[in-house]
Amino acid sequence: MTIKLPRAIEAYFEADRTGSPEAVAAAFTETGVVKDKGKTHRGRDAIRAWMVEVGQLYTYTTEPFFIGTENGKTQVTAHVDGTFPGSPIDLRFFFVLAGDKVAELEVTV
Repeated sequence: MTIKLPRAIEAYFEADRTGSPEAVAAAFTETGVVKDKGKTHRGRDAIRAWMVEVGQLYTYTTEPFFIGTENGKTQVTAHVDGTFPGSPIDLRFFFVLAGDKVAELEVTV
């Protein structure tokens, strides 16, 4: 199923597909925030470091299949398959956008 994602969210998932921490960080505002696995990463440098760590630990593919809104945030649910415990799994990505960039991302089960 193909879904239409806002430009900023599509940029995030495309950057994630390339495996480039630099490209993922560039999808965020300068003061962007990522919340994942109980940790908060603030700013592009921290987001870049988060992606370096994820890339060293796991390989995975992410296929978004649902988009909606919840509590004023854009929710994207994606099927994630990879070399991590519990794979495969459907994860929910909650985005707050600022123009053509991601201001905040929270990843949940």
